[in-house]
Amino acid sequence: MKIVIQKFGGTSVSTPERRQKVIEKVKQAIKEGYNPVVVVSAMGRKGEPYATDTLLSLVDDKFKNSNKLAQDLLMCCGEFISSVIMSNDMYNSGIDAVPLTGGQAGVTTNSNYTDAKCIDVNPKKIIDLVSQGRVPVVTGFQGMTQEGYFTTLGRGGSDTSASILGAALQAESIEIYTDVDGIMTADPRLVEDATLIDIISYNEVFQLADQGASVIHPKAVEIAMKANIPLLIKNTMSNSKGTLINNLGDKENERIITGITHQKDRIQVLIKLSENEGNFKYQDVLDLLAANKISLDLINIFPDRQVFTISAKVKHVLENILESFKLKYNLVEDCSTIAVIGSRMNGRPGVMAKIIKALISNNIEVLQTADSNMTIWCLIHEKNVKEAINVLHKTFNLA
Repeated sequence: MKIVIQKFGGTSVSTPERRQKVIEKVKQAIKEGYNPVVVVSAMGRKGEPYATDTLLSLVDDKFKNSNKLAQDLLMCCGEFISSVIMSNDMYNSGIDAVPLTGGQAGVTTNSNYTDAKCIDVNPKKIIDLVSQGRVPVVTGFQGMTQEGYFTTLGRGGSDTSASILGAALQAESIEIYTDVDGIMTADPRLVEDATLIDIISYNEVFQLADQGASVIHPKAVEIAMKANIPLLIKNTMSNSKGTLINNLGDKENERIITGITHQKDRIQVLIKLSENEGNFKYQDVLDLLAANKISLDLINIFPDRQVFTISAKVKHVLENILESFKLKYNLVEDCSTIAVIGSRMNGRPGVMAKIIKALISNNIEVLQTADSNMTIWCLIHEKNVKEAINVLHKTFNLA
């Protein structure tokens, strides 16, 4: 069997017209000799009747927070509805489709409700259906505990479901259908001449997704990468060839930089030794923050100061911790992190210098930098994000 996973997001299944486009993609896969396994998200987005956020609004926050098991059961309902309606439309178009929950599809998770982890997959039921020439339509975003309770897989869970099933079924490829043509060199809402990336490596797209690009969830990329199964990001509404994600990336392309993304709502934290002389907790700052589950980025430790960035969401938690130990600090708010990503920059001198020169030449202040094998980060003021990304996009000829 040549199995292909076809995952369709909420916008792709939200209307009868869009679901007909889904059916066209499924029929094309069958025509090409593949056995499709379809994975669907809940229909639509917040405000639409069957969207997950809409369903969550039906119950009180206090109840949800005190009963995660019930919250997961409610969150699963959107995918239940989507799976059955999609199967109905496929049936009316001559496709023998069978709706399945994540649990029925063989996905077993731990009991960490609302953010469960897959611990086992038994794809026997899917294999049996595919062997009969039928098309499973699996609810994304969910699984089931060994005790039989519904669970959800956290943010981006439908992408994760697609990769989990792809790995278990040793699929030829995993196709992620969304409302964009694929992965772009930059956010097209910020950069008018952003272009489609034809081929990209798992590692590069993992960095893009992890640093703010929202086309696919990093967890889904990681699972596909471990199984060495190609991922395809495609548009449900068009015939764009999309973006292929594989182990090697685009070996024919000589570009140093593959793409640029950013994360907003960052705060730079500066803690000086001179302002905290005699405070023995100064040396324990990183441990204190880690113990309180505050994630840090762009960490630079010097003999006379500690500098790092945090999400604006945890500002008050950080302030409470530092002030409780009488630690003095300074904050630079309203920042964003620009991430410049490309596997070919590894071992190539001058890339950081080129980035800094381009930004400074355009009067864009760089507050902090960091780098790894394939990513260079620059912290800048949020007001300069659009200009900075456009400057770098042009500097590295990504159009």
